[in-house]
Amino acid sequence: MDQEQTKLVPAVERATRILDLVARTRSYPNLSDLARELGIAKSSVHMLCRTLVELGLLIRRPDQTYQLGPHLMRWSNAFMEQSDVATEFASIWDRETELPGATITLTVLEGNEVVYIAARNSDISHSLVDFRAGMRLPAAFTATGKAFLSHMSDFEVKRIYADGLPPPRTSSSVQTVEQLLAELRETRERGYSVDNQQVAEGIICFGASVLDSRNFPIAGVAVSLRADELIDRERTIANVRRIATRLSARMGADLERAASRRTRVG
Repeated sequence: MDQEQTKLVPAVERATRILDLVARTRSYPNLSDLARELGIAKSSVHMLCRTLVELGLLIRRPDQTYQLGPHLMRWSNAFMEQSDVATEFASIWDRETELPGATITLTVLEGNEVVYIAARNSDISHSLVDFRAGMRLPAAFTATGKAFLSHMSDFEVKRIYADGLPPPRTSSSVQTVEQLLAELRETRERGYSVDNQQVAEGIICFGASVLDSRNFPIAGVAVSLRADELIDRERTIANVRRIATRLSARMGADLERAASRRTRVG
């Protein structure tokens, strides 16, 4: 029964692989390119591409190469209309979170602040900081804010903080733009961000970006714990990254391309 449920229709699977390859390739591939890269017989590729062109999913260019067709935009627009990151977040936060005592938050970026759009506070962390929907905090100090800023170039970050950083919230808050840029470089290399008591004394947060179908950050997700209750750092980081990855996938992100792009920003 399980095998029946997971069995793919070969023609649909191959057509999807063709569309994926055309989407990833910077130059326009021809039939030979597609057959070679995908390991599919050229005759089969020809028939599949012909069908995809007829359906408006591919365009055959005058030089016999291919590019994505306009019909995909209908699906893309419908996907964006039907996707709601806050709703998706709410649907998985309990199932994906394996950390007793952790607070889970979701934010969006507005200027140099993050705005909290969803939060599940634990009784433990709630005693130190009460995250709630509508709350605003400086992006430079928060885990989700640093996750957002890590997708920007150093020039963009300096422009946002041309007048300097906001007043520190704790003695651990980052003090200068140069210190912030150094933290953002570490964030890109690691693939997650850290707020080590920069927002509130005694609270450590780990954050990651939620990407959309353009691989742009549209939200940030963070797991917050009391610093003295953090027992398994790696498990906590893996948990927040898994939640962000699941949300990004549901928003249509190309996670492989996003990973390669992250290392080039700065």
